[in-house]
Amino acid sequence: MFGAWTAHHLAEGGARVTLVDAYGPGNSRSSSGDESRILRCGYGPDEIYARFARRSRELWRELEARNDSGLPLWHECGVLWTAAADDAYSAATLATLQRGRYAVEVLDRSALRSRFPHLVTDGTGTAMLEPDGGVVMARRSVQALSAELARKNVVVRRGRASKPGAPRRVSAVRLMDGTDVSGDRFVFACGAWLPSVFSELLGPRITPTRQVVMYFGSPAGDDRFTAAHTPAWIDFGTGMYAIPDLENRGVKVGIDTHGARFDPDAGDRTIDPESVAAARAWLRRRIPELADAPLIESRVCQYENTSNGDFLIDRHPDHENVWIVGGGSGHGFKHGPAVGEYVTRLLTTNAASEPRFALEAKGTVSSRAVY
Repeated sequence: MFGAWTAHHLAEGGARVTLVDAYGPGNSRSSSGDESRILRCGYGPDEIYARFARRSRELWRELEARNDSGLPLWHECGVLWTAAADDAYSAATLATLQRGRYAVEVLDRSALRSRFPHLVTDGTGTAMLEPDGGVVMARRSVQALSAELARKNVVVRRGRASKPGAPRRVSAVRLMDGTDVSGDRFVFACGAWLPSVFSELLGPRITPTRQVVMYFGSPAGDDRFTAAHTPAWIDFGTGMYAIPDLENRGVKVGIDTHGARFDPDAGDRTIDPESVAAARAWLRRRIPELADAPLIESRVCQYENTSNGDFLIDRHPDHENVWIVGGGSGHGFKHGPAVGEYVTRLLTTNAASEPRFALEAKGTVSSRAVY
């Protein structure tokens, strides 16, 4: 998603762009390849991500307006955040949203029961709803944007790039089929493949982890779990989140806790019984009517984690015209439009990168701080 939106903004600015993807846009190995992703602006004290999310929502909705497939890219169902009463990150989230005049509603226990009687929030003391938040249809959006780029004369091709060879300025990058892609500037937005493309530089700094999402079937004839009645839900502190039944695919339950290190090329994407058990235990506690619902779909994807969850957007230290864009860290998809806009500004103005996105700010010891 970072690469496709960067290509979009560069092309809009008049650049000639080639977009290369190893397995094709929206492929099932990519971190952008599942069906859906939550878009919310709440990010603890990190207003930079709140700002990116708000701008991205504008651009997602513009893409939705341009999309003529008849299939939606955006579902504005709202995003519910629940946490313990004394959770500092949640308190900072609310303060940041209110200070920035983002749409947010604080819900007490009575309001939660009235609006979402089928959701159980016992044991939580903080509840806030972003009514303008929602869900982006991930795979479909990647493919819609890539198709739009192709219609606008961006070259979209399947291929796997090797890392640049000679130091300093790069004139071409070789693909594994032996062909060269020439250019004035190169952006490597390779997601979970970044630590293998730049193994010495990024191998210790970016860790791909195995992440599991599951879809549980809603009861026949029951629409309470659709986006009309159920928001996307981040149950902070439990490491779990849920997305309503969109397009009759079932309620999605995801495990946000970092899994084991994962190979995005060859990793086994078979669902494991431990993840299913964890999801059912959460459903039994929070959405009890789905505790025994059938598991109808599942996905194994990956996060590409930096040490603290901040993005990596910086010039390669050995190549003056090569940029590295990644480190989505499990929360990056929503920001694709704003990241692409930001990267385009860096490439076309030679502006300095935001310090927290810089390569030198990336550690090698995991200490997650951005959620």
